[in-house]
Amino acid sequence: MAFLGVEHSLNGRKWVGPAPEAERLAAAMAQQTDLPEVLCNVLVRQGVTPDGAAAYLEPQLRDLLPDPRSLRDMEQAATRFLQAVSSRQRIAIFGDYDVDGGASSALLIHWLRAVGLSATLYIPDRIDEGYGPNAPAMRDLATGHDLIICVDCGTLSHDALAAAKAADVIVLDHHLGGETLPPAHSVVNPNRQDESGDLAHLCAAAVVFLMLVEANRQSRAAGGPTPDLLGLLDLVALATVADVAPLIGVNRALVRQGLKVMGQRRRAGLVALSDVAKLDTAPASYHLGFVLGPRVNAGGRIGAADLGARLLATDDPNEAAALAERLDVLNTERREVEAAVREAATQQAQARGTDAALVWAAGEGWHAGVVGIVASRLKEQFNRPAIVIGLDGDDGKGSGRSVSGVDLGASIQKLAAEGLLTKGGGHKMAAGLSLTRDQLEPAMARLTELLDKQGAAKLGPADLKLEGMLMPGAATLELIALLDAAGPFGAGAPAPRFAFCDCQIGFAKKVGESHLKLSFGDGLGQKIDAICFGAMETPMGHALLNHDGARFHLAGRLELNTWGGRQSVQLRLEDAAPA
Repeated sequence: MAFLGVEHSLNGRKWVGPAPEAERLAAAMAQQTDLPEVLCNVLVRQGVTPDGAAAYLEPQLRDLLPDPRSLRDMEQAATRFLQAVSSRQRIAIFGDYDVDGGASSALLIHWLRAVGLSATLYIPDRIDEGYGPNAPAMRDLATGHDLIICVDCGTLSHDALAAAKAADVIVLDHHLGGETLPPAHSVVNPNRQDESGDLAHLCAAAVVFLMLVEANRQSRAAGGPTPDLLGLLDLVALATVADVAPLIGVNRALVRQGLKVMGQRRRAGLVALSDVAKLDTAPASYHLGFVLGPRVNAGGRIGAADLGARLLATDDPNEAAALAERLDVLNTERREVEAAVREAATQQAQARGTDAALVWAAGEGWHAGVVGIVASRLKEQFNRPAIVIGLDGDDGKGSGRSVSGVDLGASIQKLAAEGLLTKGGGHKMAAGLSLTRDQLEPAMARLTELLDKQGAAKLGPADLKLEGMLMPGAATLELIALLDAAGPFGAGAPAPRFAFCDCQIGFAKKVGESHLKLSFGDGLGQKIDAICFGAMETPMGHALLNHDGARFHLAGRLELNTWGGRQSVQLRLEDAAPA
């Protein structure tokens, strides 16, 4: 039965409340633990038992961090890394151009700097070189270095790594592996086909962090240096959230501790980026994913590919300020480019039809740096896996995003193995591909077929899952603090959402080009401010803006709004329905 009877909201979604069994479990947990029932509702949804509640609310990294040696090749990778360090060998780092690649590179650079060493940073150009190692770059790096460490890439780069014959290569990655491994000294990847999959949720920065844990362990045993690792967790947290890794298990502890480290404002690059983004509150996972992450990514998308990694790696406040300013400008440009591509891609996808297992669009001159973001927007809009491809002459480069329960990376990899793509790979929720113009239609048809077998075509509009109903007077700063104890929230651990029943809108106004700001109450005195980003692109935005005194059920996430040094409750509005 739909929650509050909302079978079809203004955004076309069904509202779903907690199952009766979940409500019973939450009530029982509240009795056993003395925790508030509203918090127990969130814990039960995350699969937490009464006995595990205390540990979940205070996750300890030392209890959750896996033994690095549980990953294949880890011990030998750390040994070779330390050999290069002790022998003062020349080290190069080849990283991907996104946040995960930049943070992974910066982790190694900061560790090496702590022992008095520097490394060559190489980030490939998204347009000219594409994703991952390429043979010319690897050949050139090998002639001037003894060890090359590929981070957030390399698992499928057989030919490129074979070109680096003059140097040893270590791969620290998390993308889906193939049937064979590339010719490298070691390949550490929780998504190798011969791994158990227990750590498949780690991003590349977390894999690099584990390698440094193992390196410190070996160095300590040999009486060598052991640089501080806990101070590096801000980088791991940023990468984990920005790469949309699920916030479960050790990931949750890494992000939680990393946010504390970030709050100390010791990393020059993140301080400068926070300042240029006017972030004046304690960082939360939202800020990592939607404020800092996009700015770090902007260099790899439409500017110099290495800007983000350089920002995260620098210790110089002046250099950090200059890089942050440049990335902020590029991020503004990126939004403009994205908006144009998104509009064209949405029109094309709708004309093609959005009921199949795949939503896709391809266009001449669409910037390769924004196709992934646009694919993510299409995925959210239609609740379907989405692919967006930019065409340049006979060649196309695209990016895809998937929905929960549909493995896009495996399907893309199968297409590449079948010869329908020039290149392709990724993981369950995201993938990249290259193809020729002639391959486009056959590849998308085959991909639709593969995703259909996974049930993607049966998905309707995503249900909005709610923890329950609140009165405006119950939405307090204390409640937000209480719920935050169950965080951080993000992929794999969605923030709790609540419904406010039969509300009267006090005022509503359009903000910017497409956002909506409003206040609402229940007529008993208490009012709450709400913000809905992109509302005017949906039927809901227009209905609320022109409410004419009508009453609505409103649903969304509670958050702190800080203005002028004062904090207040704000609803991040996600959906509405006529009361």
